[in-house]
Amino acid sequence: MSNHHFLRASTRWLSVLGLAVALSGCAALSSPPVPKTAADSPETRWGPVMTAIASAELYPDGKTVVDLIPLRAPAEIVADYRRQTASAPMSRDALKAFVADNFQRPPENDSHLEEPAGTPIKQHIINLWPVLTRESGEVADNPWSSLVGLPHPFVVPGGRFNEMFYWDSYFTLLGLVRSDRMDLARDMVENFAWLIDQYGFIPNGTRTYFLTRSQPPFFAAMVQLLAAKDGNQVYRHYLPQLMAEYSWWMRGADTLAPGQAALHVVKLPNGMMLNRYTGGQARPRAEAWRVETQLAAQTTRPSSEVYRDQRAAAESGWDFSTRWMADGEHQTTVNTRAIVPVDLNALMFNLEQTLAQAWAVQGDAGKAEAFAERAVVRRHAINTVFWDAAGGFYTDYNWQEGMLSDAVSAAMVYPLAFGVATPAQAQSTADVVRARLLRPGGLVTTTRHSGEQWDAPNGWAPLQWLAVRGLARYDQPVLARTIATRFMKTVEDVYAETGKLVEKYDVEQAGIGGGGEYEVVDGFGWTNGVMMDFLATYGAEATPSAPTEKEQAVNAFTRQIKAASGAMMAP
Repeated sequence: MSNHHFLRASTRWLSVLGLAVALSGCAALSSPPVPKTAADSPETRWGPVMTAIASAELYPDGKTVVDLIPLRAPAEIVADYRRQTASAPMSRDALKAFVADNFQRPPENDSHLEEPAGTPIKQHIINLWPVLTRESGEVADNPWSSLVGLPHPFVVPGGRFNEMFYWDSYFTLLGLVRSDRMDLARDMVENFAWLIDQYGFIPNGTRTYFLTRSQPPFFAAMVQLLAAKDGNQVYRHYLPQLMAEYSWWMRGADTLAPGQAALHVVKLPNGMMLNRYTGGQARPRAEAWRVETQLAAQTTRPSSEVYRDQRAAAESGWDFSTRWMADGEHQTTVNTRAIVPVDLNALMFNLEQTLAQAWAVQGDAGKAEAFAERAVVRRHAINTVFWDAAGGFYTDYNWQEGMLSDAVSAAMVYPLAFGVATPAQAQSTADVVRARLLRPGGLVTTTRHSGEQWDAPNGWAPLQWLAVRGLARYDQPVLARTIATRFMKTVEDVYAETGKLVEKYDVEQAGIGGGGEYEVVDGFGWTNGVMMDFLATYGAEATPSAPTEKEQAVNAFTRQIKAASGAMMAP
C-alpha cells in the first residue's frame, strides 16, 4: 500500500475508532471535566495584563505569571486594567497592588517531608508519591485557572510544575510500577487517553497555554508498560488513542513532495518520510513571554520564525540545548524546525511497532502488517540518515542543508533503547558513549558547555534510563551498570546532603545541575521514577565504578576549558 493511500485509510480508521472510544470513554466517567481550549489561555483571556506583569518582571519566573489564578472574570479584570491605564501606565507598585487584588498566586510545591533522619532514598520516594499526587476535581474550584481538568488523579513533577507533563510522566510511571502503585499508573495513562480524545493529541502539559504543542511521544511506551503488567488487552483498549496520536504526528504527510516539510513531517529528497518538532504558533510562549520577546529583538530574523523555533525546541523537551542552534552556541540562531531529530524518530518507530502489535491483538492482520512495514521503513531511514559513519554514532539531520548535525548528544542512545540499531551500530555507539559522554556522575547530555540546561555539565534522569535500557538491550551490561550506578550515587549524595531529589544533576561534579530559564526544582517526578527502577535493577548497595585514567584526564581538561571560558567572559 502506498504512503498516500495508507494515510487516507488511517484517517478513515481513526474516524470510526475515535467515535467509538469517545462514546465508551464518556460512559465510563461519572463526571468528566469540561475540556478547556487554547482560547482559555492567559494570553487570550487577560493578555494585556499578562504582558504588563511579565514586562515589569514582578516575578523572576515567567511561568508564575501565567499560573496566576484570576479571582473574578478575566474580562472584568482586563476592563479595569484598561480604565486605570487609559491616561498613563501603572507604576510598578500600582501594578503589584492590582495583581494582589485580582489574582491568587499558585501554591508552591513543597517536597519536604517530616521523616526520621536517615530515611532510605527508596522509602523517601515512596513517601513522596502522595505529596506529588493531585486529585482530578481540584481544577473545578478555579474556573479561570490555566490548569486543564483531568478525569483521574495524577502525579506532578514538583517545584514550579504543578500540572501533568507528557514525557515526564513515562519515567514517573516507571517508579509508580516499582512502588506497587499500579492504580495511579493506570489513572495517569487513562488521563492521557482522555487528552487524546479531547484534543486529538497529548499536549506538552495540562495548562491552557500548552494546548498548541506536544512533547516527545511516549504514549506508546506507556501502553507497553501497562501491557507488561495487565496483558495484551491493554493494546486493544488504547488502540484508538494510539491511532489518533500517530495521525496527529503524521498530518500533512500525504501532501508533501520530496524536499518539503509540513507540520511535524519532513519528506527528504529521496522520498524518506521522517518527523521533526514544530511547536505550533508564531508568537512567544506565554510562560516565557518577556524572555522570548527580548530574544527576538536580538536577531535580524523575523520574530515569528524565532518564536516558532523556540516553541519547537520546547516541544522537543530539550528546552534549551545547542542541538537546536545553527551555530552550536547562541540561542539567537535557534533553528529547531530545520532539524530532524534522531530521538523523535526512534519514538515514532516505537509507535509504529506498538500499532502493529495493537492491530494484531485486535485481530486485523492486514493493518498489523502495514504498520510493521512502516516500522521497517523507518528503521532503515534512521540507520542511514542519522548515522555518522565517520564518528560511529547517531546524530540529528538538518533537512534544509542536507547534512548531519555536528552535535554529540545523548540522543544517540534512543535507537538502542527502542531496538532500531544494528548490532554493529550499537557497539560503535556504546564506544562513543563511553569515550565522550560518560562522566563521574553519569551520562552528560551533550559535550558542549553553553549555559543551557540541556547541555554539559547536566545529566537528566530520563537520558540515563534510556541509555541503560539501550545498552543492556544490546549486550553491554557493564557500561549500562556503570551509567546507572554512577547516576544513582550522584542522586544519593545530593539526597544525603539536601534531603531532596532534583530535576537535573551536574554529572561532571556529581552535584545539583544548573542553567536554563529557571532555578533548579525538586520533587522530582522523573528522577524519582528512574531511581526506583534503577534501585530495583541494580540494588541499593550498587557500587559505582571509578572513572578510568582517560576519563579523569578528559574531565580535568573539560574543567580547565570551562574555567578559562568563564574567565574570558568575566567583566
